[in-house]
Amino acid sequence: MDTNAAGGRPARESQGKSQSRSRGDVIYGAIDLGTNNCRMLMAKRAHRGFRVVESFSRIVKLGEGLGASGSLSQDAMDRAVEALAVCAQKLERRRVTKLRAVATQACRMADNGPAFIERVRQETGLSLDLISPEEEARLAVQGSLDLLDDSFDAALVVDIGGGSTEMCWLDLAEWRARGGYPDAGRPGIRGWTTIPLGVVTLSERLPEPDNMDAEERLAWYESLKAEVRKEMRFPKGARRLRPLFEAGRAHMVGTSGTVTSLAGVHLNLVRYDRNQVDGLWISSQEARAACGRLSSRDAAGRAGEGCIGTERADLVVAGCAILEAVMDAWPVPHLRVGDRGLREGLLLNLIYPKRKRGRRGRKARGRGKAVPAAGGEA
Repeated sequence: MDTNAAGGRPARESQGKSQSRSRGDVIYGAIDLGTNNCRMLMAKRAHRGFRVVESFSRIVKLGEGLGASGSLSQDAMDRAVEALAVCAQKLERRRVTKLRAVATQACRMADNGPAFIERVRQETGLSLDLISPEEEARLAVQGSLDLLDDSFDAALVVDIGGGSTEMCWLDLAEWRARGGYPDAGRPGIRGWTTIPLGVVTLSERLPEPDNMDAEERLAWYESLKAEVRKEMRFPKGARRLRPLFEAGRAHMVGTSGTVTSLAGVHLNLVRYDRNQVDGLWISSQEARAACGRLSSRDAAGRAGEGCIGTERADLVVAGCAILEAVMDAWPVPHLRVGDRGLREGLLLNLIYPKRKRGRRGRKARGRGKAVPAAGGEA
C-alpha cells in the first residue's frame, strides 16, 4: 500500500504536494525489514530505472533466537523499531509520498510477528506488508534484471537472507527472443523455491564450536552444507532447465550480503566499495576459493577481512555454506554479484506499476514499456 511516511496515512492525503512536483521529482521509498537487517532506499524516477537519493541500512538481528523460541525477542523488536523510526524520519524529511515497506522471514516465522507489525505501525507510522516467500523471490528478480546476461540460456537468482534463501530459475533464451533487457520486461520464471535457512537461522541451528583445529573446522563447514541440502526442494519447472546448467549454458546471480562480502574478499578490498562489487563477474572457482578462505578461519580471522568486520564475522560462514550447497546442486561457470535485490524490486514496481490487463496493457507489454508479470512454473 502507498503510504505517507509521516504517519502511515494514505498517499492520497498528500496529493496536493505530489501533484505540484513533476513526475521526475517525486521521491519513492522502499523498506526491507529482514531477519538480520533493516534496509531502505529512496529514489527518483530516471530513464528506464531510478536514481537513488538516500539509503539506510542497519543490522538489527530481528530473528536472533527465533529458531529456539518461536518468538521475536523484546531486545530484537526494540532494535528494529528504533531503526524503522529513523527510516520514518528520513522519509518525512524527503517528503516521500509513495512507499512500500515489507517484512520477511522473521515476521513470517514468529508467533508474535503480527503483534510486532502492529507495534511498528503505532510507534513509527509505517505499515509493514508481510510478504510471501514467492513474492520475495520475484522481487529479487525484478531488482536484478540488468545483471542478467541473455547470451546464456538460463539463470538462477539466489537471495541469501537472514532467515531464508529464495531461488528463482529463469528462461533467458525465451527472454532473448523477446528482446532481452530492457525491452522485454521480466524473463519467464520457470520455477521458484525457498529454503527455510538463512545466515542467522543456519548459524543458530549449528553454532560454531570454539577452538577447532583445521580438520574439525572443515567437518563443521561440511555439516552446514549438509543441513542446507536436507532442506532443498526443487520445482518441476526448474528441473526442466537442468540440462542447460549441466551444459554450462546458465549463470547465477547472487543478491545478498553474503555474495557481496565474498566479492570483496575475492578483490582483497580494504573496505567495501559498491562500485567495484555490484555487477562483478566471478568464476565458480573464485567464489569457492573465497568461501574456503573464510570458512577456514575463526571469527577473529574473518573479522580481519576488510569487507567482513565483526558484525558479519559470525554469520558469513553460514552464507558461504548456503551458496556452495546451491552451486553444488546447480553448477554454473560464472556468478554475477548484485548489491541490490528486494528493495530495488519494490522501487521499480512503485515507479513503473504493472498496467491492468486489457487491450492497452497487452499492447504496452508487447512494446516492452510496461513491466509484465513474471511467468509461473512452466
